[in-house]
Amino acid sequence: MIKGLIKKDLYNLAVYKTSMIIMVLFCGIAIIGSKAVTYGPIIICTMVGMIALSTFNYDEIAKSNKYILTLPTNRKEIVKSKFILSIGSAIVGGIIGIIITILVTNIMNYIKPEDMINIDYKGLLVSTIGGMFGIALIQSIQIPSIYKWGAEKGRIQMFILVLGIVVIVSGIAFLLIKMNININIEIIENILNNYGMFFLIAVIVLMYFISYKISCEIYSKKEE
Repeated sequence: MIKGLIKKDLYNLAVYKTSMIIMVLFCGIAIIGSKAVTYGPIIICTMVGMIALSTFNYDEIAKSNKYILTLPTNRKEIVKSKFILSIGSAIVGGIIGIIITILVTNIMNYIKPEDMINIDYKGLLVSTIGGMFGIALIQSIQIPSIYKWGAEKGRIQMFILVLGIVVIVSGIAFLLIKMNININIEIIENILNNYGMFFLIAVIVLMYFISYKISCEIYSKKEE
């Protein structure tokens, strides 16, 4: 049944085909204009992941979950299908971003060999995982919020939460500066350079797992 639920969401997302093409063109233009080849995967990964979240709007407008729950399935499978789609969108977005970046860069090097751009494949991979981390954070916060308050209110609650996090982090940084507390940046940089990718992947998996458990708990108690 999970396969059928994912197919339903993919069918609804078909309306975004034009948007996806425009997004890829925009990404290509951005790479050409800035020569910042590592930005491609971040842009595409984030946008594809956000588009995947729009399936909640379709379900809310069409009241489709009421019908789905009359079929031989359960709430846990519905939540699981959403997370599979969300995680898949992040991975697919990252892969598309890498392919587009490499393709556009090679075309640029062919057209203008005098302005040769060397691709830092490690940097490209790191930026891709960074983009996946960003969209994973957004999805992990927003999905439980949507199950709790609905698609529209969930976005508002997420905005308030993210804003709160930014204010708290900024406040802590401000206090550290005022109190003349120095943080050894070199140690942090060495850790990220040596273990950064593995750390981010572990955090991504943990975020999705916690978010999935919370979403299942919320949706199991929700009335449609």
